[in-house]
Amino acid sequence: MPKAPVEAPEAPQDAPEQHEGGGGTRWRRFALVAVPGFVAAGVLGAMTTQGLLAASFAVSGDSFKMSADSLVGTGFSQYGDVANSVDGSARAVGLSTVNSAELENLCMSSLWDLPIGEATLVINAGASSPVEGSNLVIDIEQLQGNAEFGAIEIGRDASTLDKAEGGQGPAGGFGLQADTITVSDMEMTTWAVSSGSLRLSGLNLAIKPGNHECF
Repeated sequence: MPKAPVEAPEAPQDAPEQHEGGGGTRWRRFALVAVPGFVAAGVLGAMTTQGLLAASFAVSGDSFKMSADSLVGTGFSQYGDVANSVDGSARAVGLSTVNSAELENLCMSSLWDLPIGEATLVINAGASSPVEGSNLVIDIEQLQGNAEFGAIEIGRDASTLDKAEGGQGPAGGFGLQADTITVSDMEMTTWAVSSGSLRLSGLNLAIKPGNHECF
């Protein structure tokens, strides 16, 4: 159903494509970072109470990557926020909240620069049974894939967002929300993920010498 950037990546220029029927909207090869001010910050995350992530821990200085064959979620919201690091720096973040989500064939990777050289933490799960998460909070730097939203609202005041529990932002801020979100062929760069609960079926965690990121 959430490493630290310095610059926001250039957003894809593909125009939105209306989905026929069902009231959904599909964006091909979209990036949520296309919304102004959506960068991200964080650390591969602790399981904390949803809605408290922004204030619960200082972010690290490195992003990590997540990929999945699909992400299917209900109750989605996103708005611009600020994450603070222990070095005193602050970063704009695209704080995304999902009430519940399932991810198929999930990969998470973090590239480390160690005294003996590069190494990669790689986590795989959900190959045979989806990863299940509740009250997800994700700081997104970039998200690409094929996406479909159900009953989406774009440009709503962030303080009035009500489709994701605890997913409200500052008054006057730019927000978006949807009843449902589905992303296939997902590739995400993020700085922080927290979850009220997270079930990783078929978990495989490995530290591999060299660069073995998810994408």
